[in-house]
Amino acid sequence: MATSQIQTVNTGVDKAKLATASVLVVASLAAFYLLDKQGPLVQWAALLLGLAAAAGVFFVSETGRQLIAFGQDAWREVKKVVWPARKEAIQITVYVFGFVLIMALFLWLTDKTLEWLFYDLILGWKK
Repeated sequence: MATSQIQTVNTGVDKAKLATASVLVVASLAAFYLLDKQGPLVQWAALLLGLAAAAGVFFVSETGRQLIAFGQDAWREVKKVVWPARKEAIQITVYVFGFVLIMALFLWLTDKTLEWLFYDLILGWKK
């Protein structure tokens, strides 16, 4: 199902919501550090409540609604994926590890060959 692209205009109210969410994030961080004498429970409660309020304000803005719509579309696409069976996944994993092992051996042999060629034969540096 194709989704249509809708062009929206950011209104002053929407910008105010985003600014309020930003202020709430900063205020919750400030409260966390300013309430250090009240104990960790109060600090974390202030932080989490402030961040929850900021998230709530953000998700009622147009940008937040677009993010939610994007997440829903992404989840719908994930449901369409045909995942490999366990046997296929194990086989592919073994192939990848085998290829990595072969490439590591090839690169090690290439490195040692070039080291021998340059340092021992051409430059005459013995280790």
